[in-house]
Amino acid sequence: MRKITGGFLFFGYLFIALTIGAAIWRAGLGAGPGAAGVLGALGVLVGLHAVIAGVLDRRALRKEIAKVREAHRLLADAMESTQGALTELAEAIESGALSRTEALTGEVRMLEGLVQQMSDSIDERLASSPITADTYEGRRQVQSNTLLKTVHDALTENRIDLYLQPVVTLPQRRTVFYESFTRLRDPSNRVMMPAEYLSVAEGEGLLPAIDNLLLFRCAQIVRRLARQDRKVGVFCNISLASLGDETFFPQFLDFLSQNRDLKDALIFELGQATFEARGASEARNMAKLADLGFRFSIDKVQTLDLDFADLQRSDVRFIKIAADLLIEQLLDLDGAAPLATQPDIQAADFAPLTRRYGLELIAEKVESEKQVVDILELDVGMGQGHLFGEPRAIKEAVLAETDPPTEFVRSTLKSAEQRRRF
Repeated sequence: MRKITGGFLFFGYLFIALTIGAAIWRAGLGAGPGAAGVLGALGVLVGLHAVIAGVLDRRALRKEIAKVREAHRLLADAMESTQGALTELAEAIESGALSRTEALTGEVRMLEGLVQQMSDSIDERLASSPITADTYEGRRQVQSNTLLKTVHDALTENRIDLYLQPVVTLPQRRTVFYESFTRLRDPSNRVMMPAEYLSVAEGEGLLPAIDNLLLFRCAQIVRRLARQDRKVGVFCNISLASLGDETFFPQFLDFLSQNRDLKDALIFELGQATFEARGASEARNMAKLADLGFRFSIDKVQTLDLDFADLQRSDVRFIKIAADLLIEQLLDLDGAAPLATQPDIQAADFAPLTRRYGLELIAEKVESEKQVVDILELDVGMGQGHLFGEPRAIKEAVLAETDPPTEFVRSTLKSAEQRRRF
């Protein structure tokens, strides 16, 4: 269109120049002055056109620059607003007034009295069965008993930290969930990783006590997050021991029955091996949670060839798969089918397949931008890993506000004591 307009203008200028030349020639000045008039008039008109076009182009450029600057300003404002919201969210999680200090102090004192019998039982058992450290088996037993005492003391003295790691949307990287982790601390405040104490805790019946504190604190953290953004939820790990515990589960179910508003923000997570090892009792208890509206997530997936129908029937709504595993079994196949049971499914079909069963796919353990490019190619909608944020410890002030009910702690510790006796 611009070329057509330019052509019309040129011919218009030519017509005006010819008119001026004809006027000079008819005035009796001759053909020479007429031709000179044509060229002069044409030159003046083209020059004026160039000047005017330059002015208009500069104005248009200034307008475009102004629009770009305005867009940058809006983007900067949006980024500042987002950063401010994230800061407020972090402050809401990590800080807060201790309005319940006196009540919490009373609960802690009551808890100390309630667990004293359990502590005496451990001390009595260690004293009544002296073990020599001269043999390998003896040294192992001494270490096991010492670790057991450390774990028990961490529970009774509230040396338990809650860590949160963000789960983000892709490619926007907006936080929509957090995954929660529990860490115990020894008397010197050294953080103990789960691999150090889980085997001893499970063998001595203390695993439900650890799960209990994590689950109750997750519920309270969800409430704190809801004040800022009701769409943010928390993945909370739960063990088969807790799902099958006759003392813990009924009271926890009763607690959730009274707090059904948490159902959209609290997701219970199990490993794939744990999920597949569940028995009839654990499956029934999972169904009871599902009847209240709570959902489940599966992580630590070892193969993509899953029973999606079984996951759907069990009210599993999220699947977390390591980014490396997704890339290895979907992109690095050299044309092979990713699922042995469904040979017609191609790599690009995997994420849509999970959605057909009501399952949202999350790529976990994302460590590099290259992995992000690959998982976006697979149409994965969410990611988790150190690239998006490492697990962060919640401050003690906030943890104090999320202490579980004393009656619940009493039942848990009594249950652990009963299992120890039998």
